[in-house]
Amino acid sequence: MPGGAKPLPLTWGELTPPVREALTGRLAGLYGAASDPAAFDALAVDKQRALLIFVEALGRLNFWREVSRVTNVYGEGGVGIEFEAARGFSKRLRRTGLFTTRFARHRGTAEGYSERGRRTAALHFLRALPRERLWAAHFDLHAPAASPRSALRHLWHEKLRRRTPDWREIAGELGLDGSGWTV
Repeated sequence: MPGGAKPLPLTWGELTPPVREALTGRLAGLYGAASDPAAFDALAVDKQRALLIFVEALGRLNFWREVSRVTNVYGEGGVGIEFEAARGFSKRLRRTGLFTTRFARHRGTAEGYSERGRRTAALHFLRALPRERLWAAHFDLHAPAASPRSALRHLWHEKLRRRTPDWREIAGELGLDGSGWTV
């Protein structure tokens, strides 16, 4: 944001047609909202921006179509979403070669996948137990699987100091300025 200005909430109508199309059918029911536009408009700024980061990042990887329905989203204290995935999502993650299972699984999860080849703002997918189609995804500011140095940074920042990135940091690392989100 120029000059550190606080971003204003967006409305469904301000989103570009491709972004609205990407979100259509995936938000109704989120936090009790009756429709996709109502759900998006009711989100706090940080949640809106986090959601748009995921649309962009997963869209680039051809994975947004695997998100059947968003069930939770957060943008402060970490940047992530919970979602119901299309059948076979786990198999698709394994086949792409873009993700590794090394250091990716957390306690209480069935499986995990971390993005390969990224030292910062790396996607991390976790499948919940015991439901096959319920997943969570978040961005690790420092990717544990990228290198020993990155693993130490991840351990220091996110585990020991309990400092997780917000949507501004992740957007910056991914080179997203938000220009493609609105008209």
